[in-house]
Amino acid sequence: MNLHLLPSRTDMGAQAARTGADRIRETLGRNGAATIILATGASQFDMLDALVREAVDWPRVTAFHLDEYIGLPRTHPASFRRYLKERFVDRLPRPVRQFHFIEADEDPEAECARLVALIEPVTVDVAFIGIGENGHLAFNDPPADFETHRSYQVADLDEACRRQQMGEGWFATLDAVPRQAITMSIPRLMAARTIVCTVPDARKADAVWGAVEGPVTPDVPASILQRHGDCHLFLDPPAAARLGQGRLGS
Repeated sequence: MNLHLLPSRTDMGAQAARTGADRIRETLGRNGAATIILATGASQFDMLDALVREAVDWPRVTAFHLDEYIGLPRTHPASFRRYLKERFVDRLPRPVRQFHFIEADEDPEAECARLVALIEPVTVDVAFIGIGENGHLAFNDPPADFETHRSYQVADLDEACRRQQMGEGWFATLDAVPRQAITMSIPRLMAARTIVCTVPDARKADAVWGAVEGPVTPDVPASILQRHGDCHLFLDPPAAARLGQGRLGS
């Protein structure tokens, strides 16, 4: 795991976006096309703001949506489809080749099957992700399934995860937070050639410590990133506060 400590959220987001964009440009030069995964949430604000301004030939890029609440309409302020449309799709100078959104409104199992059929033949070149306060990756809450063969699956959201969504202001009450979501699985995320993981804020410090310095365990889903060959973890000082000295690069 490659650790990068930046002095501010803005610097962190810009460097993460640049690293991911460099990998996309390299892939486009080599293969003529590229595939990426995009996450949502407050941790991705600065990274996405920088990514849409990177010089990338977006019409040769296909994007997959990481996760989405079940039963939440795309018009809801917390909808991840709405988030990605407003913060990424609508801000690109030219549209991506294709964006595979998760449509979780009606039949979640059928939607999982549709997404599995789309992504399983594909090599993902860059996955842009974050880490939850409970250590989750996507909506794979602890204890996470490190062995599943499904690329997308229905997930039950634990209370810590749901409290984070409320705490970030997406929902007014805990009862308003959906209890299930469709999520990309951890094995599918780990199959990406490069992972760019952006994690700001002191509230993530315990999860970052567990992901970087703790054992690899389903109880801290993000700890699996230790086993990835090209994972870049971008942190601001509050998120990195618990890490031992000498572990962080620039």
